[in-house]
Amino acid sequence: MLAFLLPRVSNRRRLERLLRTKLNDAGKQFAEAQRAYTDAKATSLAELPTDESGRARLVCRRHAEKRAVRLDAEGRPACFDADHPDCQGCLEDIRDGRVETW
Repeated sequence: MLAFLLPRVSNRRRLERLLRTKLNDAGKQFAEAQRAYTDAKATSLAELPTDESGRARLVCRRHAEKRAVRLDAEGRPACFDADHPDCQGCLEDIRDGRVETW
């Protein structure tokens, strides 16, 4: 009688593993789509040029280098440091639409 149940258990485990894998993949894809949407929305608010990943392309005042960075909901770059004067000036330039881009 146990031999009869083994194939069903094995198939059930395979099905569970398949479903778990597919759901994990779908969750990762959804998270990536959400991130891309958020990045595109924030970047469009600032009307900055973007790279293929949706990150804003700007020239960092603080480090004087080209960067592709994500912007948060308030239009601040991920590298923003509220205590640094160059970062504060960069944020003002982004909001005024005059930040240096590439």
